Amino acid sequence: MNAETGIQGSYWLETAPPGVPAPPPSGDLSVDVAVVGGGIAGLSAAWELVQQGREVAVLEADRVAAGVTGHTTAKLTALHTLVYDHLRRTRGPEGARLYAASQTAAIRRAFEIVDELGIDCEWEEAAACTYAEDPGRVGALRAEAEAAREAGLPAEFVTETDLPFAVAGAVRVSGQAQFHPRKYLLALTDDLRRRGGTVYEGTRVVGLTEGEPCTLRTDSGVSIRSDEVVVATHYPVFDRALLFTRLSSRRELVVASPIDEDRAPRDMYITPEQGTRSVRTAPYHDGERLLIVTGEHFAPGTAHVEDRFARLFAWADDRFDGLTFTHRWATQDNDSTDSVPLVGPLHPGSRHTYVATGFGGWGLSGGIMAGRLLSDLINGRLPAWHRLYDPRRLASVVREGTSFLKHQAQVARHFVGDRLPAVTAPAPDNIPPGHGAVLRLGGRHYAVHRAESGSLQAVSARCTHLGCIVAFNHAEQAWECPCHGSRFAPDGRILQGPAVRPLEKRDIPE
Repeated sequence: MNAETGIQGSYWLETAPPGVPAPPPSGDLSVDVAVVGGGIAGLSAAWELVQQGREVAVLEADRVAAGVTGHTTAKLTALHTLVYDHLRRTRGPEGARLYAASQTAAIRRAFEIVDELGIDCEWEEAAACTYAEDPGRVGALRAEAEAAREAGLPAEFVTETDLPFAVAGAVRVSGQAQFHPRKYLLALTDDLRRRGGTVYEGTRVVGLTEGEPCTLRTDSGVSIRSDEVVVATHYPVFDRALLFTRLSSRRELVVASPIDEDRAPRDMYITPEQGTRSVRTAPYHDGERLLIVTGEHFAPGTAHVEDRFARLFAWADDRFDGLTFTHRWATQDNDSTDSVPLVGPLHPGSRHTYVATGFGGWGLSGGIMAGRLLSDLINGRLPAWHRLYDPRRLASVVREGTSFLKHQAQVARHFVGDRLPAVTAPAPDNIPPGHGAVLRLGGRHYAVHRAESGSLQAVSARCTHLGCIVAFNHAEQAWECPCHGSRFAPDGRILQGPAVRPLEKRDIPE
């Protein structure tokens, strides 16, 4: 087993073409619809809207399909761990049925697009399985299989899988899919352009004025006027409805290794045990597939990530034996407090602004579903499941009061507790190369990082979103906000929102 440095990052980013460059707008512009965010939700919405004859511009802060979507495990399935028994209890059988129908429609839509555009994205049909090794979880699995069947999925409870270890049981749903997400989205982006849509990369949107039309402002001062705005930035960068109170961020680690084709599982697997373990394989070299294992979820800024990577490497090598790891990366997801994504009007008073967020680790099917739903809403159509996903729903907050209060307590703990005069190192001299620490110096919090060369750089430790104190992730060389998941480079540059401003540079006091 090789878990040393030198391992590559996201396999999807490494193996996809670079894509056509898309520079920022050179001046102000006007469009029918502005889509903020170039991941799967934003690009899917933009593509659907272009099909309807809308003039669309996609505004991406970095590169399209290179953020969360570029770091996914790329399962396209309607079986989302143990969601259906939960929905049956909280939303009733009809809510579970609508969830299954909308997610299944998303898979079917993706297949239609792959077929129509002739996209070479390693599309493979596979079954999705939620399994457990603990016999004590069999009852929950049987209940999930029953609820998923009632919801309309071809679900069955099984005790045999093609994993190389025994399981106590599993829920299995056939007819699901896996693919290369970046190849899919780059092809979708190319077709979007061919049909008249425009894509701008390196374009961070920092302001929104709602109206008729709406006006967006970028960090370079460019204004974009649009009749409709879609905010598809994973975590909303504009939050007129306080959605951050109903979303919690978590990161998960991913490791990958070649495995002989005759030893590779063909179905897709996930278990809630051990902080989640997800397994799938992808086409690789002749005679081999790439084993992709995900797990060890944690809130950003709250974990010793190297230790968690080591545990994931060890679990994968123990279960599959003799692996040589070639890739490791991490992804970030947002969970809603009621386990259902938030897709629809941005806030109760919205007339022309929409949002897509809270996919809870299932952003591929969720993002494709969101693209179709938002396109329908903008064009005046109301799909059967639009109320299920409506961000303005309040009854669900009451039903999920425990999750809501738990999330708010965690945020409050960081917001208040992290401001106390404790420090992670007594002085800058104590920070070793490649590490960072939050120091309280002269009554202010400094986020201090020492480069491998030995030089120090400091930025404000207060996240520019809502002011929580960041923490350093050594494994990924990033400052992370434990409250809402914003991430920054050691020099303060934004890596991930909802923050739209970098951390302020500071001089370390003498």
